[in-house]
Amino acid sequence: MGKDAKKKGPADKGKGKQAASGSDEGASKGKGGGKGDKLGTCNFVKARHVLCEKQGKINEVYQKLQEGWLDTGDKVPPAEFGKLAAQYSECPSGKKGGDLGWFPRGKMAGPFQEVAFSTAVGATSGPFKSTHGYHIILCEGRKA
Repeated sequence: MGKDAKKKGPADKGKGKQAASGSDEGASKGKGGGKGDKLGTCNFVKARHVLCEKQGKINEVYQKLQEGWLDTGDKVPPAEFGKLAAQYSECPSGKKGGDLGWFPRGKMAGPFQEVAFSTAVGATSGPFKSTHGYHIILCEGRKA
């Protein structure tokens, strides 16, 4: 029975893809190989961010990051990101250079959590919108 089920799954590509998509999430964690596994299985992230109410303002911050580091392929130093956060961020964390410290998966709301947990260590996200406004995130670390 088990062999027949395996043979039918790949032959019917539509059903095979649906079954695979439902099981790939759990399987990718066990395989330990892909990009999703590297970024998706951590339980804590250390990050800084800039929060602005207006999209134009966050785009201005991102332009400064591009001109200073991103256009040349460099990573933005946390101290420099912190200066921009202190200058532009409308979040109370801006006074601390946008430092949010370590936070667990499930603490931050929707898009913010998705971006924070999918941005590589040392990398800066592009501008994105959440329920609180527009953000840019600098991921400083991950741990299980």
